[in-house]
Amino acid sequence: MDLENQQRVKDAAEKFGGENIVVVLGSSDPEGAEIYAETVTLGDPTFAGSLAGVPLGLCVYHVLEPEMKEAADPAKWDEQISMMEMVLNVDALVAAVSKMRADNSKFKL
Repeated sequence: MDLENQQRVKDAAEKFGGENIVVVLGSSDPEGAEIYAETVTLGDPTFAGSLAGVPLGLCVYHVLEPEMKEAADPAKWDEQISMMEMVLNVDALVAAVSKMRADNSKFKL
């Protein structure tokens, strides 16, 4: 997660409260998704950004998780996301993010 987005997430959590934030990731690779999920739950593992050492514990999902699909407008899902569902390793993406969420999120959806 780049430094600018880390600051945006931190600012939103401070402004609205972590209990009111859900981070939805769209990373195409499981390793990246896991690092992004770690950043918004435990803090930046590279210690380079504004979330270094800042365990926000935010609720985090990958956009391809069933809960996100159920919440989405079906027409928009088909238009914007369904193609990615066919070409990406959905199970690996979901596993990476859901494990990080289960282990480190303080807040629930």
